[in-house]
Amino acid sequence: MAALERPAARIDVKMLELLVCPVTKTALSYDEAKQELVSRAARLAYPIRDGIPIMLPDEARPLADD
Repeated sequence: MAALERPAARIDVKMLELLVCPVTKTALSYDEAKQELVSRAARLAYPIRDGIPIMLPDEARPLADD
């Protein structure tokens, strides 16, 4: 029997408007596919777990150089 996958939780647009990067205090963009909030200014991606943004710099993933 295949494991059941939980659908990705969507983040509230109003909450996204209020959140800023804790490092740079700049706006974040939402990556629905990766379930992350992205700070281009800090080059960090903050994870969203069970619909809750984890806004700790130590939990953020560095963005790859493009």
